[in-house]
Amino acid sequence: MDLNKGDMQLSDVKLMFDNAIEQIGKVVVGQLELVEGVLIALFAEGSVLIEGPPGLGKTLLVNVLSRTVSCEFRRVQFTPDLMPSDLTGHSIYDMKQQAFSFNKGPVFTNILLADEINRSPPKTQAALLEVMQEQQVSVDGHTHRLDRPFLVIATQNPIEHEGTYPLPEAQVDRFMFKLLVDYPSHADEVGILEHYASGRDPRRLSDFDLNTVMQSTDVLRIQQTVRQVIVEPKILKYIVDLLTASRSWGSITIGPSPRAGVNLLLAGRTLAACRGRDFVTPDDIKELAPWVLRHRLRLRPEAEIEGSTPDETIRAILESVEAPKS
Repeated sequence: MDLNKGDMQLSDVKLMFDNAIEQIGKVVVGQLELVEGVLIALFAEGSVLIEGPPGLGKTLLVNVLSRTVSCEFRRVQFTPDLMPSDLTGHSIYDMKQQAFSFNKGPVFTNILLADEINRSPPKTQAALLEVMQEQQVSVDGHTHRLDRPFLVIATQNPIEHEGTYPLPEAQVDRFMFKLLVDYPSHADEVGILEHYASGRDPRRLSDFDLNTVMQSTDVLRIQQTVRQVIVEPKILKYIVDLLTASRSWGSITIGPSPRAGVNLLLAGRTLAACRGRDFVTPDDIKELAPWVLRHRLRLRPEAEIEGSTPDETIRAILESVEAPKS
């Protein structure tokens, strides 16, 4: 089947999704939820915030993804001295042309890895706001559009780590998903060591028989195709019911914005397509709710002192809101 010709079907979306999972799994051991979340965000035109301690393969995942999808990939290491122009680019004066020309920064790519984003001060973090929301950069009064597809994957260390700057709420809300990475299971960690024991080093992806399963043009066609997925009015009402319950929940001081509902809708469509369905189910919304809501809730201090977490609160909200019948 040549997926570069003719109209793409929802079954093609599932095939490409499954093939990408298989290829990434050759290098990235375990972390299936993380892999699925990043792919769904790519297909849904969203961005991803990944939180977890260093050394758990976040950068490796993005590197493998860029090989699997055949997109241009750039990585930026966020540091305390990183300037906004180091991300977006800057104008330089061309002596030959006697005019200013724009020197593009690393954001002009398909997949941007903002590594340890909370190690840079807020001024630099804010440089990504326009990039993530509008997919463009404005410098010296000129607007420069970014190529599509475009995906920002930002990693951050837990906020209790030293040398971190909390992301402003306005920027956190721009991320479609916040995914959590934890230490691998015993079996997965044995699998990681088996790679090295057999002479395959994940730092050398040529050691693995990786195949490209889609081009950047295929991603654009997938993004168009998932719009065919049906979202019934009862699903829309269910999403709003969840948001309304979140905003009035006793242990929450700040609830999710309307953008959270939009992201639940778009991600629900994409998840359904990746599972081979042309309609969204309540279970799709339940599965995605923690990814979409956990970074958009602020718990009361007393709730945090008692040990409550955003994920526990989201589970309680899901249990309290009646889901529509499938």
